[in-house]
Amino acid sequence: MTVLPWIIVALWLVLIAYWAVAAFGAKQSVGRRAWRREAGLRLAVIVIVLVGLRFTAVRHALRPYAVNSSVALGVLGVVLCALGVGLALWARVHLGRNWGMPMSRKAEPELVESGPYALVRHPIYGGIILGLLGSALAQSPFWVVPLVVFGGCFICSARREERIMTEQFPQSYPAYRQRTKMFIPYVV
Repeated sequence: MTVLPWIIVALWLVLIAYWAVAAFGAKQSVGRRAWRREAGLRLAVIVIVLVGLRFTAVRHALRPYAVNSSVALGVLGVVLCALGVGLALWARVHLGRNWGMPMSRKAEPELVESGPYALVRHPIYGGIILGLLGSALAQSPFWVVPLVVFGGCFICSARREERIMTEQFPQSYPAYRQRTKMFIPYVV
């Protein structure tokens, strides 16, 4: 089971690397305080993911208490993490230049309804939550900490973003909202 934690690490590193590279092509945020807020959120995301990945380094000392030793649960966790990271990446690709940090407003915004956005309104949040759940199952229950922190932040951010999107797209967003679910197709 020694390879499974490294797969988890690789999945998160791929996500972080793609995010960093793709951020250079994003549209500018509108508002003076947007840059400071985005920088703080980016730093928080990086720190929490790196702290989560760091638990791999202490797994031998904590193995009897806090590290998954079930191969079946580990494989299930890796599959869920891969699906979650894949969903977040797929969504990020479809957002293209419209991507921004949570609750940011973009210059010349567009309502994206293609790819995973045809099914759910917040696939990046849903993908990251699924990836964190998979990481907790595959590696360590310590991943529940960022899962709970990010989960709560993502729910708040999603609600706030929906208000912003309704303001920016008063005709099309309410109809889009009626057709799609927030995080899980056909459920929530």
